[in-house]
Amino acid sequence: MMKKVIAAVVLVTLLTVAIVQAMDKQTEKPETTSQTTANNEGLAIGAKAPDFELKTLTGETVKLSSLKGKKVMLNFWATWCPPCKAEMPEMEQFYKQAGDDVVILAVNIDPQLDVQGFVNENKITFPILLDADDKVNETYQILSIPTTYFIDSKGIIKNKFTGSMKLENMQDLTNKLK
Repeated sequence: MMKKVIAAVVLVTLLTVAIVQAMDKQTEKPETTSQTTANNEGLAIGAKAPDFELKTLTGETVKLSSLKGKKVMLNFWATWCPPCKAEMPEMEQFYKQAGDDVVILAVNIDPQLDVQGFVNENKITFPILLDADDKVNETYQILSIPTTYFIDSKGIIKNKFTGSMKLENMQDLTNKLK
């Protein structure tokens, strides 16, 4: 009987702490309105894509701003993600037929795992970027994967696709880019 009372008290205490913390977070206000706008601005359709620099599996450095003049399909994925795995063969097919004016950048968010093994197994030939510090993932505020941004030749975000894409989606969304 005593164990049940103690367990109930502990449970009620934990629940109370969780509720108080949740209420505190809801009442917090951002430091400034312009800071909130700046944080969200880079991800809005029609905004300039936030620049970044990451290394590929082969050790090369890729900087988004250096791709100005090309259409960019910026994909965020992980090796353990079933929808990511499902879209990889179609991304590879799209990469082979896309042409020189379209660049696929696949940002891997779990580089501590065997990304090279995944790439070899799936015969992927497009660039795989490693976000070892999660900085690009955080900058683009990725909440679910796969998530893909479509960036035009001027560096402007024109579309965002969340979930596994089919070849037709990739073709359609890059064809809409200028």
